Amino acid sequence: MGTTESAPLAVEDIRADFPILEREFDGTPLVYLDNAATSQTPDQVVDAIVEYYRTYNSNVHRGIHQLSQEASIAYEEAHDRVAEFIGAESREEIVFTKNTTESMNLVAYAWGLNELGPGDEVVLTEMEHHASLVTWQQVAKRTGATVKFVRVDDEGYLDMDHARELITDDTEMVSVVHISNTLGTINPVADLADLAHDHDAYMFVDGAQSVPTRPVDVGEIDADFLAFSGHKMCGPTGIGVLYGKEPILDAMQPYLYGGDMIRKVTFEESTWNELPWKFEAGTPNICQGIALAEAIDYLEDIGMDRVQAHEEQLAEYAYDRLSEFEDIEIYGPPGDDRGGLVAFNLDAVHAHDTSEILNEFAVAVRAGDHCTQPLHDKLGAPASARASFYIYNTREEVDKLVEALADARELFA
Repeated sequence: MGTTESAPLAVEDIRADFPILEREFDGTPLVYLDNAATSQTPDQVVDAIVEYYRTYNSNVHRGIHQLSQEASIAYEEAHDRVAEFIGAESREEIVFTKNTTESMNLVAYAWGLNELGPGDEVVLTEMEHHASLVTWQQVAKRTGATVKFVRVDDEGYLDMDHARELITDDTEMVSVVHISNTLGTINPVADLADLAHDHDAYMFVDGAQSVPTRPVDVGEIDADFLAFSGHKMCGPTGIGVLYGKEPILDAMQPYLYGGDMIRKVTFEESTWNELPWKFEAGTPNICQGIALAEAIDYLEDIGMDRVQAHEEQLAEYAYDRLSEFEDIEIYGPPGDDRGGLVAFNLDAVHAHDTSEILNEFAVAVRAGDHCTQPLHDKLGAPASARASFYIYNTREEVDKLVEALADARELFA
């Protein structure tokens, strides 16, 4: 696939928007390489949060007064902004949740508990995040449905022949991670959607690692559902998105009940609000939704094609640098065919120990199973260290990672 050709980012200008990157630990500048878990937040987004709380903090859809009207308009416009960002038809297809995990659970429980039964099948992959794997596993146990997993080959790619075997007329849902948060594999979700639709099944795309890092258009990939989180794309924590095709969402029953998701309530019966509000029960994450729209503005001012090119180039450079060492095992596809992360292990060293040593050099990486325990079992590794990159990272920071690993190697020799 190779990296995307695009004009380079003005990284130093971008870094100026993120004061946290100026932190030092015992005189050593921070190198933040844990972006697949949570990205940092620019001043522009922080300012939007502060402006909300200082000037128009109020509940939405519940007041006639000026503050409530201002908050309601901003919150609804945030749905419009997200819809535009991912190519949705309208705000009716955009439900705000608190993260990707809640978006997964919403569909699994609101749709899955009502639609799945014995003989039905849900097809996942061996590289799924626990947010998908555990959720569908538990719903299948409650409904009598069966969960099947598309194999991952030795290079870290999906076995598409196996996918074609597993996706049949018994399949009701295909739920696939767009970019693996462990392997960096970029899955052919449009092809998988075609397979699912050929058998009248729905396609759910876990976009937690893709939507923040590249252009994603739900129409182009023909996803029935797409989920992602604001905190991985320069936004605040506590805000996630569920996209769903309007006819499907319209037919689904609510997942949560309470205020704002109702149209009429009597002692005997209740009817539901219009989309998307019927899935946003209670006081929502108003400020976080508004700040997510600001984060989208920030990323689009940079250009999502340039965001993609930058992080893929850094991932390829990191892959190449780490490949120089025979005692480092890298997981997933080659460096020129992956998303912006590299998971690896230093021979005979647990990933937690590697991460702890890197922390002594102010290099922040992730260590653990990255919520992909079954995949790590398949890889024969209890855990891995993971460096993941974003718009403010540099090649020099990759070099610092490699230098710190060299020191770690000596400590464990």
